Amino acid sequence: MALTSAATVSATHNSQHYPVQILLTNDDGIFAPGLAAMEKALARLGNVTVCAPATEQSGVGHSITFLTPLVVKEIVEGNRRRWAVDGSPADSVKIGIAEYCPQRPDLVVSGINGGLNSGINVLYSGTVAAAVEGAFFGITSVAVSLEWDERFQFEKAADIALAVIEKILANQGNRPTLYNLNIPTAALGKPPHVKVVPMAVQQYGEKYEKRTDPRGRNYYWAMGGPPTSIGDEATDLSELEKGFITLTPLHFDLTRHNFIAPMQKWNWI
Repeated sequence: MALTSAATVSATHNSQHYPVQILLTNDDGIFAPGLAAMEKALARLGNVTVCAPATEQSGVGHSITFLTPLVVKEIVEGNRRRWAVDGSPADSVKIGIAEYCPQRPDLVVSGINGGLNSGINVLYSGTVAAAVEGAFFGITSVAVSLEWDERFQFEKAADIALAVIEKILANQGNRPTLYNLNIPTAALGKPPHVKVVPMAVQQYGEKYEKRTDPRGRNYYWAMGGPPTSIGDEATDLSELEKGFITLTPLHFDLTRHNFIAPMQKWNWI
């Protein structure tokens, strides 16, 4: 699917045109440049409420705060009001919908994350978890991530993300869905092309580098890096490697439905 640059304003929902109500969050923190770029782009689509973690929450997955109070601070910069949550990305979505959105959002966007969230990293990602939380509420939700680079081009990525989101809203119908969007650096300098593919499930990043601190105690650094083989199937990992933008529809139902009936026939005591 090829994309043109994003157009302005209203989207279609139930055959009615109206400004889209958007909740924007991330896992890199309220002051992250990727969040600011996405907010600016989404303002061309509708009304944006920003509710994001006060500090970076990368890799926290779908953790939530329930043993301690959740503190939220209002941040005002000019005519911009944002909400900094002393909690996780999922917390930010939950409390954003409950307390800070002027009305129920039509769309939840999480990002732009500084670094891809592809393959099994989807399961660890706070960025994706925030989108999953939005989907829990029955709201179309999109996680957006940009390949790591020393000179992130977040504004270009935000324009691409907005164009993809507009396509989603125009084509998905009335059934809210959860999406994971990844943008490689290579896609920023040419006409963007989207590949709709599944997430890769190859395990990787299981190694640690053992070191010793000045007091003689051992400690470990988790070693990242891609899987040694990405296989022949087209997945987010394989297509990102080729420089394509990837879009993966996700769901959060972890039930293995095709195994229910066979298990029910087992001789349970």
